[in-house]
Amino acid sequence: MKLLYFAKIREVLKKSEETVSLPSNIITAGDLIDYLMNLDDSYKIAFEDKKFFIAVDEEFVKMDFIITNSKEIAIFPPVTGG
Repeated sequence: MKLLYFAKIREVLKKSEETVSLPSNIITAGDLIDYLMNLDDSYKIAFEDKKFFIAVDEEFVKMDFIITNSKEIAIFPPVTGG
């Protein structure tokens, strides 16, 4: 599964994307975030404030969305304009 990171999250992780093979117990978008936060401190810092959006295969989803058959997940902070 391809993960894409944007803005502050990309800066903290020092990468814009990565391809991962997730354990079978990672079912939802929320499970994915919990899994990533336990990988190392940079992920914990990137996601600790819980202020981000998730898009699965180019569709915005909630944390309970099932991701098991997804190809691409984008994670990005809220965007402000002005």
